Amino acid sequence: MALALLAGALALLQAGCATSPGQPESSMAKPYPLDYCLVSGDKIGAMGPPVLTVYKGQEIKFCCKDCVKDFQKDPDQFLQKLAAAEKAARK
Repeated sequence: MALALLAGALALLQAGCATSPGQPESSMAKPYPLDYCLVSGDKIGAMGPPVLTVYKGQEIKFCCKDCVKDFQKDPDQFLQKLAAAEKAARK
């Protein structure tokens, strides 16, 4: 039983690795509204399961782990890009 609990804890830790440092993963995060990656522009799911993270309360979906690294270099730039895409979609 202890082994099962340890395995479960490890799985949760690994799942949380995609979140930004200092940003707890939350079910209260604003859902990602786009069907493409903010960084590459590729369709989400085209390269396998999306990589998820939460940054400043916003869920972000990436097409791959490499895009997460690029996002982390200047996340606010990509949040501005997301806001612009959302605004354009409302028109």
